[in-house]
Amino acid sequence: MNRWAILAGSLAAIIGLAGCTLPSRGDVYSREETRQAWDVDYGEVTDIDPVVIEGQRTWLGRVGGGLIGWEAGRAIGGSGSTGRVVGAVGSVAGAVAGEAVEENVTRQDGLQITVRLDSGRSIAVVQAADQAFVVGEKVKVFSRRDGAARVAKR
Repeated sequence: MNRWAILAGSLAAIIGLAGCTLPSRGDVYSREETRQAWDVDYGEVTDIDPVVIEGQRTWLGRVGGGLIGWEAGRAIGGSGSTGRVVGAVGSVAGAVAGEAVEENVTRQDGLQITVRLDSGRSIAVVQAADQAFVVGEKVKVFSRRDGAARVAKR
């Protein structure tokens, strides 16, 4: 198997794994969020604005990009000291590029949903745009003391 085939396979694997780190949807809970009490308030949606939830930059993009950059540099530079130098430069460039690719792949559309609670207070919650809401819709707002909150249909 040649180096270019290994490089292409590695790149495909990293992009695939980066896709596995997408931020949670509004109806998906992390393990840490389970078995915790959530306060529930009721209210009405008064405004909805589209937002973009930034992607993640983790070790996966950095290390994976660095490995791909190393292999690409070595393939270009050949064997010997030149190949090692070009591989090192490729590794740094690949790490930077890998982080950028991971951030772009894990970026997500979201909504800033403003809700007038039945108590009269208004709040805004940003969450993934995995459900459609409309102004005037009656909703539930789940919140915790640490500031975490979600809007759900009634």
